[in-house]
Amino acid sequence: MNATIKRAPGGIGGTITAPPSKSMAHRAVLCSALAEGASHIENLEFSKDISATLSAAGQLCAKVRTGADRAVVEGLGSFLPVSAPVDCCESGSTLRFLIPIASLTGQKVTFVGRGRLMERPQTVYEKLYQEQSLRFEQSSAGLTVEGTLKSSEYELAGNVSSQFISGLLFALPLLAGDSTLHLIPPVESRSYIEMTRAAQRRFGVESRWQDENTLFIPGGQKYRPCDYTVEGDYSQAAFPAVLGAVQGGVTLKGLSADTLQGDAAILDILRRCGASFRTTDAGIVFEKAPLHGVDIDLADCPDLGPVLMVLGLLCEGTTTIRNAERLRIKESDRIAAMEAELRACGGVLESEGGTITIHGCADRLHAPAAPLHGHNDHRVVMSLAVLALAAGLELSIDDAEAVQKSWPHFFEAIKPLGAEVEYAG
Repeated sequence: MNATIKRAPGGIGGTITAPPSKSMAHRAVLCSALAEGASHIENLEFSKDISATLSAAGQLCAKVRTGADRAVVEGLGSFLPVSAPVDCCESGSTLRFLIPIASLTGQKVTFVGRGRLMERPQTVYEKLYQEQSLRFEQSSAGLTVEGTLKSSEYELAGNVSSQFISGLLFALPLLAGDSTLHLIPPVESRSYIEMTRAAQRRFGVESRWQDENTLFIPGGQKYRPCDYTVEGDYSQAAFPAVLGAVQGGVTLKGLSADTLQGDAAILDILRRCGASFRTTDAGIVFEKAPLHGVDIDLADCPDLGPVLMVLGLLCEGTTTIRNAERLRIKESDRIAAMEAELRACGGVLESEGGTITIHGCADRLHAPAAPLHGHNDHRVVMSLAVLALAAGLELSIDDAEAVQKSWPHFFEAIKPLGAEVEYAG
């Protein structure tokens, strides 16, 4: 599907509510599925990723009933026979969170997915499974595990995706014995680890830091059902926040000020760029202000990368984004994808490894003759939509349906901000 996005004649301005946090929703669904009894989860967005986690929970250990923006997840207190592959769609979180959980079932479990999911590296788990003489086989067709995970001393690199650490955190408390995770520094994406631990605490499961790089997980624990409301998503809020910083007139609602989300860094980044905004009872209100480039460390907030590349083009001077290596192994190579599409619009930027340098060039940007490519990547599509509105360009983007992965109603949500959207194909 192609989507053509441009500013409405009245310009940019309006109010938007951040969608529910996809990261926290994954965690709440899995904790409730591992509990025995019914948990009520409120403020859910049924994106493809969250739907994949709900479906997997229903296949492994829970009964799931959904409403308009909520779900009742009734954990069965035991694992079901797994007679078919578990479809994770394109969700890396679903896959990596569930692999250790599947290894508690005592069964052979095969995972399948779409897009680039089965190409994404799982070497952290592969090494741990080999050390415990457990089956771990990955190919382009799927990933199979078999054998029972053991309580143990685990050592893994702290600069890999925190999804591996969170996956172990979900499973290890259910083993009889205690376990320890030794994280080899530097530990990146620490905020995502803390989000997992916070969700677990709500469901009655504890872990504790013995030092800044060592997590102790007592065994013999049980998840307890609870009622849980998912907070607003800072990673998705970054898209209208960047638009508001550039154009002003945007009010952003639905975000928690005391969040653990690492992507809340978007507000500090915008402030350092010179953005003018204030927090009111109505939400975060953005006013137009001159913006300048800054140095950005993406180690703890990699999902912000694509929209920050757009921001860099619209700032005066140079923006440098560091520690962005993980962007290359997402739904697309997000660095290469954004470079290609932004250059097609007159953008000036270059990258080397995980460092991206963006040169402010707002006055040189233009709409290309051909549609931009969305690379089947939700964050690429949404970032290009922000470029259209922030720079005043009429842009056509293919693969626009990719937004279903995380924010299905994105295009409808931006219309009250002054966006006109037309669909084709």
